[in-house]
Amino acid sequence: MITWKNMDTLASYQELQSVKPVALRSAMTGENGAQRVQNYSVPMGEGLAFNYGARPVDDDVLAVLAKFAQEAQLTEKFAALYNGEVINTGENRRVLHHMCRGQLGDAVIADGVDKREFYVGEQKKIAEFAAKVHNGEITNAAGEKFTTVCQIGIGGSDLGPRAIYLALENWAKVNNTLKMKAAFISNVDPDDAAGVLCTLDLAHSLFVLVSKSGTTLETLTNESFVKDALIKAGLNPSNHMVAVTSETSPLAASADYLAAFFMDDYIGGRYSSSSGVGGCVLSLAFGSDVFAQFLDGAAEADILAKNEDLLKNPAMLDALIGVYERNVLGYPNTAVLPYSQALSRFPAHLQQLDMESNGKSVNRFGEPVNYATGPVIFGEPGTNGQHSFYQLLHQGTDIIPLQFVGFKNSQMGSDVMIQGSTSQQKLCANVAAQIVAFACGKDDENANKQFAGGRPSSIIIGEKLTPKALGALLAHFENKVMFQGFAWNLNSFDQEGVQLGKVLAKKVLAHDTDGALKVYSDLLNI
Repeated sequence: MITWKNMDTLASYQELQSVKPVALRSAMTGENGAQRVQNYSVPMGEGLAFNYGARPVDDDVLAVLAKFAQEAQLTEKFAALYNGEVINTGENRRVLHHMCRGQLGDAVIADGVDKREFYVGEQKKIAEFAAKVHNGEITNAAGEKFTTVCQIGIGGSDLGPRAIYLALENWAKVNNTLKMKAAFISNVDPDDAAGVLCTLDLAHSLFVLVSKSGTTLETLTNESFVKDALIKAGLNPSNHMVAVTSETSPLAASADYLAAFFMDDYIGGRYSSSSGVGGCVLSLAFGSDVFAQFLDGAAEADILAKNEDLLKNPAMLDALIGVYERNVLGYPNTAVLPYSQALSRFPAHLQQLDMESNGKSVNRFGEPVNYATGPVIFGEPGTNGQHSFYQLLHQGTDIIPLQFVGFKNSQMGSDVMIQGSTSQQKLCANVAAQIVAFACGKDDENANKQFAGGRPSSIIIGEKLTPKALGALLAHFENKVMFQGFAWNLNSFDQEGVQLGKVLAKKVLAHDTDGALKVYSDLLNI
């Protein structure tokens, strides 16, 4: 039987605080460091490996983390999730995004529907629609093919799909699977929509409106912005738009769209890239076969997340090392540092995924917790970040755990040999050097050149960033966040923190304000 307990009531958590901390600098120096890097690595599917040699753990810490995983019933809670129990207590909902990628457990019947069949059915509808667009069966009014797809959405309807598209755009070019160029409009700032629209050939553009409720203010405002631009260009908006929404939303049966594809309340926005939210724009951009490969990679990572052995479960291991760093060592932030320009927007997606999920101060029963929960997540691609915020990471007063991502080979295969090494080798040399520099530091009589070291990091290493590898990477972080939420006894699947500002913004627009809200409204000329 599953019990949901606050972390500070667990005996293993108390034991974790008494384990001797790892002196990372000495542990990572010389032969000791070499052995750690070789031994502390676990496969995570699709040619990826999670290497945690430079994280502040040893066999003693790992043994207690394994006890914690058992006492907190992490694998049992994951099983309850994928078998369809109501895990989202705040909204009284199931959590079924994994089911877009595969059947991990029992059949889940909800609302009289087999949910796996429902999600697969929507994927097939999207695949058929995308094929018709690509082969010219669905065209603009002039009978010409669409060449661009533009997604209109915000939050989880933008960040994940945008990050995935950018991650695979160059791969698709060299593999001849780039069917349509993709663009994205998200911010209600009119400069966002106007800036994107001025780059598009509207007559040959297809727009994907994404809103589960069909009432999202920013998205509907941008839809009106786009429709106005289409009308001014002499085009009928209904010939250029499709919707991804719920079956009960006002968009579902509207004549304003060429087609509508459905999601449901059991998939939260930040977990929706595997659903039609990502599937529609990515299938149009790359073809449904590429999106299917992405789902296959995610499914493989999901299967690994079922493993009860902590040392064979990379997502759970990553999660619990993070809990140890956050709650025992007291590190409040985590940096995500992909050494791949293709992953330029991946840290932004992980910001929402992690901080919206576990940025909570009450447990799943609405009771205050007495320990720190989700860390602040930030990041940029290397090597650009090295010339930006790495100064603070190396010599600042806070120790910030780092999560590197790196690939042995580039996506496009184009490279040049300069001074005895290729660009890709230089990139990989930089990430290897940074890991050791952060861990081992450097002594110097000049205090400005002194590096204390002891700064922890892990790295996910892959052969090449492919659709399957990207799917596995995304699922790894989704599952990591889930396990951390379970550890902290949080509901990681609601997001009430985004609602208050929306409510007050509506009051401002209705001129129903007083006090400071009225003064700020007047200052902004609303």
